[in-house]
Amino acid sequence: MIVKYNITIGMLCIALSLFMSNAKAQEEAKPVILNSGVWLKGDLHVHSRHSTESSNNSIAKIINFSKSVKMDYVCITDHDNHVNGDVEHHTWADPEFKSDSLLLLYGAEWTTTRGHGNVFSDKPYKHQRLFDVRDERDVNIGKVKNSLGIHLSANHPSGKDNFGFSYDLVQSIEVWNSSVWPKNANAIMIWDDMLSSGRMMTGRGGSDAHHGLPTGSEKPSANTYQAEYNYVGTPTTWVFAKEKSLTAIVDALTHGKVSVSSNPFAPRVEFYADANDDGKFEMMMGDNSISKGKPVKFLVQLSGNTLPDADYTITIIKNGKKLNTYHAKGKVPMVQFEDAPEIKGRTYYRVTVEGTNTAYPQVPKSMALSENMVGLSNPIYFNFDPKF
Repeated sequence: MIVKYNITIGMLCIALSLFMSNAKAQEEAKPVILNSGVWLKGDLHVHSRHSTESSNNSIAKIINFSKSVKMDYVCITDHDNHVNGDVEHHTWADPEFKSDSLLLLYGAEWTTTRGHGNVFSDKPYKHQRLFDVRDERDVNIGKVKNSLGIHLSANHPSGKDNFGFSYDLVQSIEVWNSSVWPKNANAIMIWDDMLSSGRMMTGRGGSDAHHGLPTGSEKPSANTYQAEYNYVGTPTTWVFAKEKSLTAIVDALTHGKVSVSSNPFAPRVEFYADANDDGKFEMMMGDNSISKGKPVKFLVQLSGNTLPDADYTITIIKNGKKLNTYHAKGKVPMVQFEDAPEIKGRTYYRVTVEGTNTAYPQVPKSMALSENMVGLSNPIYFNFDPKF
């Protein structure tokens, strides 16, 4: 009995020690406040009336709705095959394609027999050229894409019309398509495969919304119901841009300064690292450093509209596999952890956050489809070759 009692006391002491250590780590964690740049939120995959299967979704309606839910930018990505590649004289030429506050990226959904991709640009470009080579070999498509100076992204890579081209053509991948989170599991797997292969590829979201609610003299269509389940901002893609401009948004997207939230009111996932062990979190999502073979301190924080009583589950993914899971709550839920990246091989870390989803009254049935998925980060990299 005495032996059992001593073991029990020992176990209690160990548990108490771990608890105190954990509590101390959480107490010492302070929110990271970035001194330069700005977080901007928007939607990178929306269809207007210039996509022929869209209904009750004028460009003005998309813009006004986006502004009403405090979006900073949006990219209207109409199907290019619906206008034989001439996006320039349709979506962009629409008199409604303008805003005094919402940043409007130039883009289109590259719609081909081998799948779909989105183009993002800070200025008008000759989309017709990309449309005209859609059935050519990847090497020829790559030459045209590079000459246009555009950002090309793989759309819904594991679903219908999945991206069937070389991933060497794209700088990002749509890892969260629409409010329906469970259907994106294979997209996440493909993303991890690309990251593990050495590609520093940005993961982003897109609602892929086609249908709006009828207003004025408009009549409901057979697909009108979809607007209550999936519309602008389901999900929302956050970018950390150097400034509020189109060029800065595309640059941030290209370089992985990105996280994705279930809707515009859900908290933003931020992920940082102190690679120099100087007490400052100088690395953020998208950054790449050389590993010294020593433990690195990481910090995850949820910013913005967090639910005060929610218990968020934060999962750390290392090289495609779960490293650990933590719980956090409070006004600014935070978690600190340490891990040593490989000293020779490549290592990447990314974060997923689950919990109670923040309400989105404007798209009231979207939360149920997102289930417990609140947000995800882009990776922090070690020993990756930026010229890969």
